[in-house]
Amino acid sequence: MITDTHCHLDFDQFNSDRENVLRRAQEAGVKYFINVGSNLEGSKKSVKLASLHDNIFASVGIHPHYADNVTEEAFFEIERLASGKKVVAIGEVGLDYFKSPSTGSGLCSSEPDNQKELFIKFITLSKKANLPLIIHNRDAHRDTLDILKETHNTPIPGVMHCFSGDKKVLSEVLELGLFVSFTCNLTFKNASGLRETAKAVPLDRLLIETDAPFLAPQKYRGKRNEPAYITELRDCLSELLGLSKNEIEKITTENAKRLFGIK
Repeated sequence: MITDTHCHLDFDQFNSDRENVLRRAQEAGVKYFINVGSNLEGSKKSVKLASLHDNIFASVGIHPHYADNVTEEAFFEIERLASGKKVVAIGEVGLDYFKSPSTGSGLCSSEPDNQKELFIKFITLSKKANLPLIIHNRDAHRDTLDILKETHNTPIPGVMHCFSGDKKVLSEVLELGLFVSFTCNLTFKNASGLRETAKAVPLDRLLIETDAPFLAPQKYRGKRNEPAYITELRDCLSELLGLSKNEIEKITTENAKRLFGIK
C-alpha cells in the first residue's frame, strides 16, 4: 500500500485520461493520494477532486510563482477552502529563487519579498487551521529555513516537499521537526549526491511523492509523470536503504497518515 503525498491530478495534463491514471495507480498499489493545490483555481479543483474519490485528499495553497499577484480575496478564499473536511494540508507554499543557468532569467518571476510575505501568511494560516505545511523550497534554503525558525518555537508539522538540499540542509530541516519527501528525481542518473543524502533521513520522517505530472523517473524521462510511477521511487529507496519494497511502502504510508491525519 503506497501513498503519493504530492501530485497534481487537477492539472490539464490529466484532463483526457484522469480516471485511467487513477486506475493505473491503484493497480500499481497506490492507496492514497494527496492532491496539492498550487493556486486558487487549482486548490478549488483539488477540493472538488477529493470530494469525488474516497482515497484522494486535498491540500490548498498558492505556489510562490504567483506571489506577485495574490489578492486579499484570493487568500481569504484559500482560507475558506482550508476548512473543508478532506483538506489535510496547506500547500504548496514557500520560496522559489531558481534561475535558468543559460540566461540568468528568473523562471520564478515573483519578487522574493512578495514570496516571503505570502509564505509567512500561509504559515499563519496553517497554525490557525491546525493543518501541516507542504513546503516548496527551490534554491532558497537559507531564507526558507530562517522564516520557519522565526515563525515557530515548537516542532513544525509539515514536509519539505521534493527535497533537494545537501546533508547540512537536511540536518536543519530535521531539527525543525519536518518530514522529508523525495520525488522520482531520486532515480535520475545524476542524482548520486541526493541518494547519499536520502540515506541520512530517519525512517520515521521519510515520505515519497511523484509531483506528477512533473519529474518522471529515469525509466520514463521526458514523459508525463503519473502516480503509478511511484513504484520506481519505492524500488530505488528499497535498494538504497536495504529494506524490502513492502517495508518502504509501510513506513512511508504510516508516516503520511501520521502527518496528514489520514484515518
